Amino acid sequence: MSRRYFGTDGVRGRVGHAPITPDFVMRLGYAAGRVLVATEHLPAGEHPAVLIGKDTRVSGYMLEAALEAGFAAAGVDTMLAKVVPTPAVAYLTRALRLQAGVVISASHNPFEDNGIKFFSARGTKLPDEVELQIEALLDEPMGCMESSRLGKARRIEDAPGRYIEFCKSTFPTELDLRGLKIALDCAHGAAYSIAPKVFHELGAEVVCVGCSPNGMNINDGVGATAPASLSEAVRTYGADIGIALDGDADRLMMCDASGRIYDGDELLYVIAGQRLREGRLNGVVGTLMTNLALEHALNEMGVGLARAKVGDRYVLETLHRQGWRLGGENSGHIIDLDRHTTGDGIVAALQVLAALRSQDMSLDQACSRLTLYPQKLVNVKLRPGFDWSKAPIIDQTRIEVEGELAQRGRVLLRPSGTEPLLRVMVEGQDAAEVGRLATRLAEVVKSAMAA
Repeated sequence: MSRRYFGTDGVRGRVGHAPITPDFVMRLGYAAGRVLVATEHLPAGEHPAVLIGKDTRVSGYMLEAALEAGFAAAGVDTMLAKVVPTPAVAYLTRALRLQAGVVISASHNPFEDNGIKFFSARGTKLPDEVELQIEALLDEPMGCMESSRLGKARRIEDAPGRYIEFCKSTFPTELDLRGLKIALDCAHGAAYSIAPKVFHELGAEVVCVGCSPNGMNINDGVGATAPASLSEAVRTYGADIGIALDGDADRLMMCDASGRIYDGDELLYVIAGQRLREGRLNGVVGTLMTNLALEHALNEMGVGLARAKVGDRYVLETLHRQGWRLGGENSGHIIDLDRHTTGDGIVAALQVLAALRSQDMSLDQACSRLTLYPQKLVNVKLRPGFDWSKAPIIDQTRIEVEGELAQRGRVLLRPSGTEPLLRVMVEGQDAAEVGRLATRLAEVVKSAMAA
């Protein structure tokens, strides 16, 4: 059965347009609730329960109410965590022994978008087969349990505090952040009131940017997808290091005291080096987008790299298949299974800081032996109905570009899992050549669409 609504990271789209409408989201909650009722074997009279968290988008309130109604109609209790990061929902679902967790967020997308994603009782993304069961039920008319079996709702007032303590517990007890000045950019998103407390309570002086959400400014020129804002803040406030999260705080970028930005590949390298020194690293999982330089650097350390499809769910699947514990994407999703069941920007930042503190190094020193190859990514907006994979001119041009690169680089064309975009990536040793070839290939895609 093919997917109609679920992408690589739940259901996502423009608010007010299918599928992100109140009626659909209520039906989604009802369908998900029916799957839970059917699969969970609880004591008589006990309802399945789910946790719902959201980011700071103004539409979150509307969608939260719709989800709550759908779950209640299916006989599922809801626990409302209010505004918390996506990984907080994964953690709290597991800690509270609930049957599922739901996040209302469109992650790094603009505020006009929103989405729904689910976590299992173990704090991991729902298996494909469960998502397909939910999709199948969406075609059926929505019903309602009899009044005596309806679900109830209540707020979890201490959800942020519980998650703050969890994050702090992932940092080595013998270390602290005293004497460190951190510029922290929360993208006006879900971590705005949580992340500053985590780093402050570990001893750091914290300067906040992107911590004043108004419901419509999430990811707007700030956060991990716009790290120039963090770089400027580091220089302005004379910070030792900068940390930028995205709207739902599951991805991370950092910068050093000079304002130089470090992506997920470089941060993964720092964590991997520390785990290797501790004797706790068998291998690392990256993606098709992982820079060749990281693969070569890991190989020099005697560490293998396995490449998964792009998307944190595929990184996680590959980690489980390989029996490894550490993986991530250059976009800043870092999964550390020694610390959490899912990607977590705050936890990943703490692991980088732990590596730096344990070696008494700065971020630039820790990455001094890794120089990433130039990589040019061009996002081409796809028009509805256009199948880029069946356009001969695109495939022909890709072959020509690969021929020009020879063994000095690589080409990757892949559709986004969350937006109507084709990502055109060229990587090689010469920046000018990489830029020229990426632009050429992207223009061919645009021309093929116009034709």
